[in-house]
Amino acid sequence: MDAILLQILNGLDKGSAYALIALGLTLIFGTLGVVNFAHGALFMIGAFCAVAMNRLLSLSFETIDPTRQDFLGNPLKVQTHYVEAWFGPEIGNAIVDWAVPVSLLLTVPIMVLVGFAMERGLIRFFYKRPHADQILVTFGLAIVIQEVIKYYFGANPIPTPAPSMFRGSFDFGVLIGFEPNAIIYPYWRLVYFCFAAVVIGAVFAFLQFTTFGMVVRAGMADRETVGLLGIDIDKRFTVMFGIAAAVAGVAGAMYAPINSPNYHMGMDFLVLSFVVVVVGGMGSLPGAVAAGFLLGVLEGIASMKEVIDLIPGINQVIIYLVAIVVLLTRPRGLMGRKGVMED
Repeated sequence: MDAILLQILNGLDKGSAYALIALGLTLIFGTLGVVNFAHGALFMIGAFCAVAMNRLLSLSFETIDPTRQDFLGNPLKVQTHYVEAWFGPEIGNAIVDWAVPVSLLLTVPIMVLVGFAMERGLIRFFYKRPHADQILVTFGLAIVIQEVIKYYFGANPIPTPAPSMFRGSFDFGVLIGFEPNAIIYPYWRLVYFCFAAVVIGAVFAFLQFTTFGMVVRAGMADRETVGLLGIDIDKRFTVMFGIAAAVAGVAGAMYAPINSPNYHMGMDFLVLSFVVVVVGGMGSLPGAVAAGFLLGVLEGIASMKEVIDLIPGINQVIIYLVAIVVLLTRPRGLMGRKGVMED
């Protein structure tokens, strides 16, 4: 039981990433009708925003510390972070330590601008084109972004540490009545799950309780009627593209301490996230979130040694097997609208 609970927890943090990416994908498909194969690249850009912020805050200059000496008896040369010099040792070190959460201040505006640029500069020309054309052009864009990241950051994964207070693990089993050391779980994975829940809740609240969100939901249901009412629905959909890009970006930034960013991580998550969207139901926001967590948990359970010994390789294909079963029995997905993908 403790092994199953541990894998469920592992599945929840991976499911959180799936849900956030799938949420953005569904927002774009539901509003613009575009199959965006570059969405995984937005997740990757967000992760590298965390890398860039970590490097930026770690910039330092050489100073002389007269209170310390080297082995020759000369005053010791030390490296001092710029933020430490500007804000003082205590605050400066705290800022450097919290580089990943601080990177959200950089990630959100950058991702919104990237989203606007993608939508206005390229994707808007493919609104009325077949989905195959949309897939080809956005997939090509994803490859270009991937190669740009590879050129500037290199091909190797870049470790990006979480804040020191969230490094390490805690005994989750004791909290629910198990024996000590039965379920050891990393702090940052729990932080990521809570962060994903907050972001998902904020997106749903924005769509449900704001006038802007209500108009967007109406436009998703009947775009032409909303346009006839004199509302510039295209402009609002462009804003939603920026929001979807920001959601993918912050998901990638906060995931950086869990999975060291590399230039192909966007592609790794992209295919799985599209499977999540299809299983949840094309255009269904609740379906995307529910399917993300469901498939993340199933993947975690399938990764147990006992399951792999029984069915070798099942952890690599479990998500696709679930997708096949769902598409055969319910083509519109678990929570998709009737008639979608059922013709």
